[in-house]
This record gives sequence, C-alpha cells and structure tokens, in this order.
Amino acid sequence: MKIKWWSIVGLLIIVLIGVFIYQFFNQEKSGEEYQNPIFEPVIADPSIIKGEDGFYYAYGTEDNWGDGMGPRIVPIVKSENLVDWQYVGDAFNEKPSWKEDGGIWAPDISFYNEKYYLYYSQSTWGDSNPAIGVAVSNTPTGPFEDQGKLFDSEEIEVNNSIDPQLFVEDDGTPYLFWGSWYGIWGIELSDDGLDYIGEKFQIASTSFEAPYIVKKEDEYIFFGSKGSCCEGQFSEYRVAVGKADSLEGPYFDQSGNDLLYSSGTVILAGGDQFKGPGHNAVVTDEAGQDWMIYHAIDADNPWVDGGITRRPLMMDRIIWEDGWPEIKGGVPSEGVQEGPITK
Repeated sequence: MKIKWWSIVGLLIIVLIGVFIYQFFNQEKSGEEYQNPIFEPVIADPSIIKGEDGFYYAYGTEDNWGDGMGPRIVPIVKSENLVDWQYVGDAFNEKPSWKEDGGIWAPDISFYNEKYYLYYSQSTWGDSNPAIGVAVSNTPTGPFEDQGKLFDSEEIEVNNSIDPQLFVEDDGTPYLFWGSWYGIWGIELSDDGLDYIGEKFQIASTSFEAPYIVKKEDEYIFFGSKGSCCEGQFSEYRVAVGKADSLEGPYFDQSGNDLLYSSGTVILAGGDQFKGPGHNAVVTDEAGQDWMIYHAIDADNPWVDGGITRRPLMMDRIIWEDGWPEIKGGVPSEGVQEGPITK
C-alpha cells in the first residue's frame, strides 16, 4: 500500500504543532531581573500584600525621605512584578489622634473580612507606653479609616508593645503577634479583628522584635529581628528563625533550643555592601516560591537629612532546606538577581 506524500507532511505538521504546544506550556518561566535595593530611599519595617486587583503593595514605617517633604505617614509603594515599584501615597490622610505623641511604626497589612486591615504601632524613642492600633480600608491604597487603639503597653502588661502581625489560622481564628525586646507575644482577637480576647502567651525571648510567622504545611515558621536597627552603617540588625508544631509554640531553633531561652538560628545578617538587614515579611510568587521582603542600609549611603538612618526596601529569595528557611550566602544579595515569577 502506497502512503501519500501529503499524508506524511500532514503527520509531520501535527507532530511539530504538538511539540510546540508542549514546549510552550512546559517552558521554564523566569522572573524579571532585579538588583537590591528594589525601592529607595526608605520603606522601613516593610509589610506586603498582593491586592485583590493583582498588584503588590508594600507599606513602611512613618519616615523622613530627606527630600524636604516631611515624614510620610505609612508610605505605600506599588508593583506589578515585585521588582519595579512606585510610591502611590500614604495610608492615612491624617495621623491617628488617639495617642498624643509618637510616630506610626511597623505597619502590618492583611486582607481579612473582605477588607484591608492595617495594624500599626504608635510610639517614639523612649516612649514609656507604646501602643498598637488598627485601621481598615476597602482598597489597598486607602485612605485607611482608623479604628483606634487595640491596646497599649500598660494595659496588656508588656513593655514596648510595638511591631504587630496579624495571623489568621486555617479555621479563620485571628491572632495578633507583637513585641520588641520584652518578649514576643500572641493573643487571640475578636472576629472583627478590633479587640482582643483570651489570655496572651509568649513564644520567644527578650532578644527579639518584629515577629513574622508563616505556616508551611503543618509547621509554623517564626522570623524575628535582633540587634540595632537604626545606627546607619553601624547597624547590627539580623533575622533569626524558629519552628513549631503549634501556633502558640513552643518554637525551637535549628539546634532544638526553645526560643523562650534561645536567640534563634540566624539566616540573614549584614554583608559587605548592605548592613543591618531585618524586620522582614514574606510574599509568595505565582510559582509558589517565597521571597523575603525587608529593609537594610547601604554602607555607601546610610543616612537621610537630620541623621536619620536610610532604610531602603530589599528582597531575596527564601530557600527551603529540610523545612528550614535560608537566604543564599546568609547576607543581602548584591548584583543582578533573577526575580519572582509574577505572571
């Protein structure tokens, strides 16, 4: 039986189309290249979220950018790809007035109850009674409507109560974690996220501040910052971690020591170019890869006007080894890096 030549050609075309389709859908995707820092001059103590509109938003501590405009009250920056960022405004039109003095520090953003919740610290250096408040908005750019004080240090009986993080359990129960040099603490919140209920519990020692917890499979990973955050190129901030089987702990470092008595396993510290990395958050890209968002200090450009530490926004990929997070080299990356996959 003769095989028609056009049958062979047709078969080859079908095979080539199949190969093309396979390669198209199975090609290894890559993200945009980037180089630290990813936003300047300042997004300190960053928190991050992917908005319902598909864009990423990062929020920072009230800070002076050294451009004569005065302090930004929780600056918000926006990105489509986690690499290219632009300033889009401040979270508040007016600073919350329920506390007489202090800046708005260390905001934490979450999408909860179909709204954007912004927990924040209100404090100043040497403050005897720092406090944590909460504001809500229908959009990630605000303006956020302040809901007032959640608690202050005297009321909750934890000195220097700043650096909040909202963590919502799989069953929908909200918890707040917070703390700075007087232990890291947690407490259950009411369903509306505007009040606390139950008793507080401690998960880490007085060597930490800026708690951030993520859940990986059935384990809870704690990130905390240690050391001096704000001494320019002399800052010794760094990030250490622990792990637990329960949200309320106990949390253990990689050597098996309880974080109530241990200083954790350090995964990120200052390098040659970037000093004092810390106060991190974590964001997951479209490929399921986790990225650490944090601030650090460029040793060649450590200050803004008035002797204020300049803390630009930084990013590095988290490598998971046997359930533990690592940062390549243990220091902030320098030079061009392959970025997150966001499309």
